[in-house]
Amino acid sequence: MKAVVLAAGEGVRLQPVTLIRPKHLIRVCGKPILEHCLKALKASGINEIVLVVYYMADAIRDYFGSGEKFGLRIKYVEQEAVLGTGNAVGVAEPYVKDDFLLVYGDLLFTAEAVKKVLGLHEKGKPIATMSVIPVNNPEDYGIVELKNERNVKCIVEKPSRTEAPTNLANAGIYVFSTDVFKKIRETSASTRGEWEITDAISLFLREEKQVLAAKISREDWFDIGKPWDLLDANRWALMRMEHKVHGHVENGAHLIGQVTVKETARIRSGVYIEGPAFIDENSDIGPNCYIRPYTSIGKKVRIGNACEIKNSVIMDNAHIGHLSYIGDSILGENCNLGAGTVTANFRLDAGTVKMSVKDMIVDSGRRKLGAVLGDNVKAGINVLFMPGVKVGSNSWIGPNVVVYRDLMTNTMILLRQKLEERKMSS
Repeated sequence: MKAVVLAAGEGVRLQPVTLIRPKHLIRVCGKPILEHCLKALKASGINEIVLVVYYMADAIRDYFGSGEKFGLRIKYVEQEAVLGTGNAVGVAEPYVKDDFLLVYGDLLFTAEAVKKVLGLHEKGKPIATMSVIPVNNPEDYGIVELKNERNVKCIVEKPSRTEAPTNLANAGIYVFSTDVFKKIRETSASTRGEWEITDAISLFLREEKQVLAAKISREDWFDIGKPWDLLDANRWALMRMEHKVHGHVENGAHLIGQVTVKETARIRSGVYIEGPAFIDENSDIGPNCYIRPYTSIGKKVRIGNACEIKNSVIMDNAHIGHLSYIGDSILGENCNLGAGTVTANFRLDAGTVKMSVKDMIVDSGRRKLGAVLGDNVKAGINVLFMPGVKVGSNSWIGPNVVVYRDLMTNTMILLRQKLEERKMSS
């Protein structure tokens, strides 16, 4: 069986992280989200992939190529624009001749989740099988109502919490017969100008065709929709990877629990790392640093003397000056933070931290959340980022600035001092 993998979207809600890379190439524990996805498909026995691309398609092609180095055969098909999941599936029609697996390429999931959907489809022989998962926030998902425990009755898109018929969300893993292509052509665009695959499924249901739902475990699936989800996705992947220490760990450094140190990485004396944690190639940590659990540090990262990093994602080529604290934060590639930089991650009133997402203020539900910095951000000494702020790519922040609101891309902000100079009495 082939898999059609949707990897065309931009990931606007994850900005500024997605300003210069597609969501699917954001690295989690050293690998892009899409690579985790393809690895799970291969582990479930699928080797042929049709990859639907659009936003920064060349970057995805350059990374994955023919798929040979991943033990896969990958063909690419490009959408004309981001026109919805239905349109994305439709453009793959020339490459699919039999029943096929469909997955969203911006999800994290295990091979067990895929096998559960495949197994139910093989056993029941329906026209389509979809995956469902229990969620606490049904207003953010397409919600699936069932009859007889496994037959899909209807799909309700993003209902209010009080009107949701169940708490079972569409988990974005399907198996379809080729009949779905005809149904896609019968659907119409939404008010946003997009064709959705769930509308094609609804047409099957109106014709009383059997659509089955495979219930998968929350432990086997993770959705990345908002910036802070990257922290939980990182945690999810860290807890499932096999950890090994290959780099140079100096005498006097301490690694506790599950820690990966890749080849050519250096852990200097006095560094204390609590796993799970991941240190990628050519990174240089310490001396005398504290790396706390659920931290991933990318390639060629330099973390100076006496820094503390907690539950954060630090991307490639970042530099964190000595005496800095980075907590519950995301740093893009090539960020350069001066000595004494602090990302505050806890509100004075102990409330949950809010963040701007697509020009709306959204409650993260997290009591601990630091800053999200795009790529190439520079900060002078003693800069303080308040909880929940976002800084666009290529922005510079001068020394001693308190960043208490979001900064746009290509912005420079400096603190103007008002000094009084007096002559000393003799």
